[in-house]
Amino acid sequence: MHIVLLGVNHRLTPIELRERLAFRSEQLPAIFARLREEVGLQESLVLSTCNRVEIYARVPEVNGSVDRLRRFLSDHGGVSVTELAQQAYCYTEPQSIQHLFSVASGLDSMVLGEAEIVQQVKRAYESAREHGATGKVFNVLFQRALNTAKAVRTQTGIGRGSTSVGTVAVELAEKIFGHLGSAVVLLVGAGKVGELTLRRLIDRGVKDLRIMNRSLERAVELTERYEATPVALGRLEEQLVEADIVITSTSAASYLLSRADVELAMKRRHQRPLCLVDLGVPRNIEPAAGCLDNVYRFDVDDLQGLVMHAHRERQHAVEASQAIIDDKVDRFLAWWREDADACAPLLSEHAAAR
Repeated sequence: MHIVLLGVNHRLTPIELRERLAFRSEQLPAIFARLREEVGLQESLVLSTCNRVEIYARVPEVNGSVDRLRRFLSDHGGVSVTELAQQAYCYTEPQSIQHLFSVASGLDSMVLGEAEIVQQVKRAYESAREHGATGKVFNVLFQRALNTAKAVRTQTGIGRGSTSVGTVAVELAEKIFGHLGSAVVLLVGAGKVGELTLRRLIDRGVKDLRIMNRSLERAVELTERYEATPVALGRLEEQLVEADIVITSTSAASYLLSRADVELAMKRRHQRPLCLVDLGVPRNIEPAAGCLDNVYRFDVDDLQGLVMHAHRERQHAVEASQAIIDDKVDRFLAWWREDADACAPLLSEHAAAR
């Protein structure tokens, strides 16, 4: 048995390809069924975030299984197998396990030590388990990955400073507008990334904060908790005229804002500067909108400059974090080998009986 990983991330793959390969939560039940029936995966998990798309799989043999998995992902994203092979990475154990533990701990993130990733891994695991895609090995594997992430955050300084894409986005807005106390900020998307960004905006003194979400009830819930204003999704056009900063973080399959939408709003704004920060993958704002005068548009791949500063502040914690991860990987591999050895006689008896 083997644990393999096929994926793409922000380090190797541009957002134009990542957004094509991304999975939406409502697709996952059918995806897990196909991975089991068409690809032959005994256990699987899909981790799809703004910075990465990864499929973890337990397979009886590597040969053949990886090819089928690569074809599956290329078909899902409408990407040729050749292009995917050039952009994607593929690992088997122990590298696949090492990579997972590093991802969960924030060592492979755009923002080193980011806070969101451990929750994203946890939600991905819960979804896979809920849909019957995990078994004994993956249940132990991902529980230990989450335990490793907790140990890294509590025993090292990896989480100090700007540790989320949302935080970096807010810092970017400050560089454009200065102090944000008088800025009108519209947050579109009230998921985990949106809520963390909301907290950072409040920390920076934003007073006029508006929240828009596909579910108005969720927007109202957050506004009651953080003293913001809920806005119905149908009012996006008028809010685009009033806001100074618009931050989007939705899982919408198509653009929420086109170049034409922004161009019309800029005329009504009399060309007053507008900052658009797109944290969605797939992207929520048409890239061409950034070509308009007085429009400052950024997506997750544009945040790298600010991210590098945050990385330098926490580099000293990487070595300590890596030591924890190495130890946790060794412990999992020891458990897995012991469990496999214990099961071997039973498997042999079963094969003989057949």
